[in-house]
Amino acid sequence: MMRHPNQPNSVSMNPSIFVSIIALWVWGILPSASAQNSWTVDSQSDWFDGTASQSHLKFQDGMAVPTGKTATLKSKIKSFDQKRSAKSITVTQSPAWQNWEQTDDLGPVNLGDAPVMLSLGPDNYWMFGRYGSGRKRGDTSKRPRFVPEPATLEGFDVPLQTTQFPNQFDAPGGLKPRLGGYHAWQSKDMVNWVHHGPITEKKSAWMTTAEYADGQAYFYYDFPNDQDPHVYVDADMFDGIPGDNKGMAYDDPSHGSDCAIIRDLDGKFHLIVEDWSPINAQTHAWDSPLAAHAVSPDGIQDFKLLAPPVDQRTKPTGKTGTYKHPHWVKENPERFKTNVAEYEIHEPEQDAFGDWAAISIGGRYYLFCDCDPAESKSMSVGWFTSASINEKFTWCGNIGKGHPDPDIMFAEGKFYLATQQPMDFISPGPWVEDVQVRVGVDTDNDAAINQWTDWAPVKESYDYIPGFAKQVAKTPARLDLSELPEGFGFQFEIKIKDTTENPSQPILDKIEIAF
Repeated sequence: MMRHPNQPNSVSMNPSIFVSIIALWVWGILPSASAQNSWTVDSQSDWFDGTASQSHLKFQDGMAVPTGKTATLKSKIKSFDQKRSAKSITVTQSPAWQNWEQTDDLGPVNLGDAPVMLSLGPDNYWMFGRYGSGRKRGDTSKRPRFVPEPATLEGFDVPLQTTQFPNQFDAPGGLKPRLGGYHAWQSKDMVNWVHHGPITEKKSAWMTTAEYADGQAYFYYDFPNDQDPHVYVDADMFDGIPGDNKGMAYDDPSHGSDCAIIRDLDGKFHLIVEDWSPINAQTHAWDSPLAAHAVSPDGIQDFKLLAPPVDQRTKPTGKTGTYKHPHWVKENPERFKTNVAEYEIHEPEQDAFGDWAAISIGGRYYLFCDCDPAESKSMSVGWFTSASINEKFTWCGNIGKGHPDPDIMFAEGKFYLATQQPMDFISPGPWVEDVQVRVGVDTDNDAAINQWTDWAPVKESYDYIPGFAKQVAKTPARLDLSELPEGFGFQFEIKIKDTTENPSQPILDKIEIAF
């Protein structure tokens, strides 16, 4: 997508495979062996057949959806021939992730163009963008001359200077020449920011995404605009000097790029790019109904094209059309001899998405993007989700307005969704409060509950995974049942109260009691 340069914001097991499986198990992404010894309520028929009573719920698409701010559910008693002990009950909610609240601009006030973010663990958060003036568009007022002074900031042991921008300081790298590309800012609290200077040059100013592995940052940029992801590898983001420009990472057979990058827990780099082959991108905010997916072992080369993660194409007509891009020949005349590209005409009019950003929570992947609907020209932030990076993604929803160019990261126990518009978003995560559960046991095989646990709240929690910037660990919403005696039957009750003011709801996707 074009952006205005001044726009703000498994018979023999390989040891590495074994290590990856252990990591998946540790971080709650693979099921345990006891998963086969459980009582699960998951499908539409499970909910209908397994419910004894409920209030203010409807069963829809295999989920229990509240119809009001509060709801209750009591299951039927699940009986067994032999006594058994319950270990835990786990509540899983819908993965749609509607739980967002609007906030003021995130990051440095002078961060311009599309924001890019990396979370490198607790108290180590980075944002990248062009170094702007911090002025609102149209502001031509004269500012007094600013004289920097020495400063200190808790957690930073390098010399710092004050800047003309609130909550922002220059480190030594921040005093280096600007070079016309993207710059790096670092924070330990998402409030105060230290400017470390340039990470790309003017030729590589169309930066789209970033990753981090083994102590090195990977900065991806299009060259020319909306074409062929290139990459810098930078082992020092503090020095104000761009790292090693590795050149073209992916020779994209389509047009569009505006890529996202994310490493899976095996360490492979997954690239998500726009594919403009089915649409006149020029008239659809340089977005598309189709995204492409390529994977590489090192993020620098040897990307292999896989199945599309997002495919919202309508019906092809068999006809072709053309559009013109203003930057290709101008920026890279050696590779591009024309600004004109062909596309396959589809009908009816198509929704378009792009400017991809990626994150994974407990092994479930989310792709955030521009959302440019066919029925209107009101753009917003949209997002898709999938249980696997290698499976097709499904639509979740959208928020905000304007052309977003979003990125997302986990920081300070929350999820920060930044855009290039004057509105950003914060979420505690996909889980929606408030859910309370209790479980009862039939100890004497008379089809009646003899003992209940106390009512207890359950919720998911999230945490950093060391060595990964975009993989977030998830602790399930689980209640320990080890204090319950053995029994022949079990029953659960759930109380729901929607405590949010946004469109999200505590929608129940699955209930599982492990024995």
